[in-house]
Amino acid sequence: MNAPSLIVVGGGLAGAEAAWQAAARGVDVTLFEMRPVRNTPAHVSDRLAELICSNSLGSDKSATAPGLLKSELRRLGSLIMSCADETAVPAGGALGVDREQFAALVTQRIESHPRIRVRREEVTRVPGEPAIIASGPLTSDALAADIAQLSGKEYLYFYDAVAPIVAADSIDLSIAFRASRYDRRSGDAGDGDYVNCPMTREEYDAFVGALLGAERIELRRFEQEDPKFFEGCLPIEVMAQRGRRTLAYGPLRPVGLRDPRTGARPYAVVQLRQDNLAGTLYNIVGFQTNLKWPEQKRVLRMIPGLAHAEFMRYGMMHRNTFVNAPAMLDATLQYRARPDLFFAGQIVGVEGYVGNAATGWVAGVNAARWLAGETPCVLPRETMIGALCHYIAHADPRDFQPMKANFGILPDLDPPIRAKRERYEQYARRAVRAIEDFARGERVESQRDFA
Repeated sequence: MNAPSLIVVGGGLAGAEAAWQAAARGVDVTLFEMRPVRNTPAHVSDRLAELICSNSLGSDKSATAPGLLKSELRRLGSLIMSCADETAVPAGGALGVDREQFAALVTQRIESHPRIRVRREEVTRVPGEPAIIASGPLTSDALAADIAQLSGKEYLYFYDAVAPIVAADSIDLSIAFRASRYDRRSGDAGDGDYVNCPMTREEYDAFVGALLGAERIELRRFEQEDPKFFEGCLPIEVMAQRGRRTLAYGPLRPVGLRDPRTGARPYAVVQLRQDNLAGTLYNIVGFQTNLKWPEQKRVLRMIPGLAHAEFMRYGMMHRNTFVNAPAMLDATLQYRARPDLFFAGQIVGVEGYVGNAATGWVAGVNAARWLAGETPCVLPRETMIGALCHYIAHADPRDFQPMKANFGILPDLDPPIRAKRERYEQYARRAVRAIEDFARGERVESQRDFA
């Protein structure tokens, strides 16, 4: 007998995970990725699962929502988590990866899988055969228009921002210092996971003034009129515009850090995080920006320690496209009007690299189940993956907005726990028990979710 076949559109985190999970369950997968035949405004390579914003996958601590999501995926045999763990770089309590090695490893594993065929061409229409749409935030205009026509609903959009990356050897470490927040051993020993650029109040005020006066890339009319523009990932200049002290209480907050030159806490601190395993690249944490490139070079070199910074990538803005998922999808990530069609990734309304991979896992597994004549599964709501999929399917479609992993979407504990740290730990323990039961097939919710 011939194996069942499946089309996956999009070679990002969700598409790669979906293709891998379906293929692991005996499905012949054709994975379409339009790069390099057609590039996007944000990607710089043709590799699968290329990370176009930060190289951090967020907190890896089990008692945090992002850390719990990673823990669940590891227990479920996630391709993306396996590759991330193998290409990890120092990032404090977060999981940072060498973005080039990570994408190269995902690409190698996908291309070498005997049941996966990668086709480098653009898909402009929703396939009429079993498929997963994981085309991501940079879905081409043609495919986005066809998705909108298919659903009969207007698709939504917001915009995301990319932070600049600088060469490590261009950072002045006679001014900047290595330290992680609250690590008393860092700074003096120079062994922290972050490079910190300390600012006095005068330096901070001058920097904010320059930031506010810098030229930005001109917005188109419909972008100017959109009240939600930038809200998904605020550029540094937009934050500064909301108050001259906003940055000092946001990404530049100095708490938990002391300048080893003075022994005092700086007025503000710009942090840089290692971006590759070799330690030759660092990204400026939280510095997404829409400034023109010459202005970025001028203004960001005002940061102490970055006066001679060599920019390996400038910040930029790019479009995020997502569907009105509660009006279209079940918690199985099936399109309600066509059970052989699944959606996954940022296009369904999840935020964050790992959230995208999680929905790819769900779509890939459920597509394989459907093709085998089995009922697609709904993960327990006590798990972070299950809670995200439940949100996608049950949020109010009148004001649906993307959601990232957070404890607020999990069912309440019984009995309730008031202390936040203990409450989060209990959420995590309950979720791990549920995902382990699910993985053993003991708590699979096999019914379609129309609640």
